Amino acid sequence: MSVELNQDGTARVATATQDIGTGTYTILAQLVAEATGIELEKIKVAIGDSRLPPGPLSGGSQVTASLVPAVAQAAHAAIQQMLTTATRVDGSPLVKHRPDSLAFGDGMVYRRGPPPGTGVPFARILQAAQISNVSGKGRSGPSQSDPDASRISIHSYCAHFVEVTWQPETARLRVSQVLSVIDGGKIINTRTGRNQIEGAIAMGVGMALFEEADYDPVSGAALNSSLADYMMTTNADLPRIDVTLLNYPDIALNSIGARGIGEIGLVSAAPAIANAVFHATGVRVRDLPIRIEDLLLSEVVA
Repeated sequence: MSVELNQDGTARVATATQDIGTGTYTILAQLVAEATGIELEKIKVAIGDSRLPPGPLSGGSQVTASLVPAVAQAAHAAIQQMLTTATRVDGSPLVKHRPDSLAFGDGMVYRRGPPPGTGVPFARILQAAQISNVSGKGRSGPSQSDPDASRISIHSYCAHFVEVTWQPETARLRVSQVLSVIDGGKIINTRTGRNQIEGAIAMGVGMALFEEADYDPVSGAALNSSLADYMMTTNADLPRIDVTLLNYPDIALNSIGARGIGEIGLVSAAPAIANAVFHATGVRVRDLPIRIEDLLLSEVVA
C-alpha cells in the first residue's frame, strides 16, 4: 500500500487490490481523507493493477479490514516525510522548526498548538521544494491488533427476519419482506455497506427459490449452461428490504474497528427464507431451491 501527497494538493492511494462492486474505491479514499484531512474529491485511488503495491484478495470479507492498518501506516509515513520536508526547504515558513514540533491536518502543515487552519498548505511546501510528491508505504500484519486477540471473536454477525407469502390457490410463493440487522464493526460507508447487504439478500432469494445447477450424471457437463434456463432473481422477485447497521467499532481487529460484511448477509438468507416457508406452509423443505412441487405435494398427501 502506498499513499502519495502531490504538489498539486491532491493525494493518491495505490494498491493491487480490486473492487468487485463492494465499494473499495470509495472506502480507500475515505480512509486517506480521514488520515490526512484532505478533501475527498482531491484523493485519487489506483487499484486493480499487479504493478501496484500488493493488496488483499476478495475472500472472507476481509478486504476492508485488511486495508485499514495498511492505509493508516502509509498515510502516517507520507505525513512524516512531509513534516521533514517542511523543515528543510528554503522559503518554507517552517524551515527552522523540528519535525516533531509540527503536525499535519486539513491538508496543511502547522506548528503544534494553533488550530489546523493557520498552517501552510502542503502543496506550497512541495512547490517550494520543487518535488512532485512525498510518499509513504504501509502493510497489514496479523489481523488482530489486540495482544489478547486470540481470546476475542472478530467475526461479524447478522440476523435476518423474513416474511413470505404463500398462496396455494395459485401456487404462488413470494418473499415479501426482509429485515436484516448487521453487526459489522464500524461501518466506514453506510451507503455501500447497506448496498452489500441488499445485494446479499437478492442472492439469498435466488439461492432459496430460483437458482439450480443441473449436471449430466455421466459427463459432468452443466445442462443449464446459460441464463435462458438458469433462473435468477430479478427486481420483480425482490422483497421490501430494510437493513439496520449497528456500527459498533471493533478495535480488537484494527484501529478503526471495521470488520467485513460482504458475505455475512448471504449465508443466513436462504435458511431464514426456508424457515419462513415452513412457518407459512408447515412444510419443511431441506433441499434448495424450494420448489412449488414440494409445497403442493405435501397438500395432496395431507
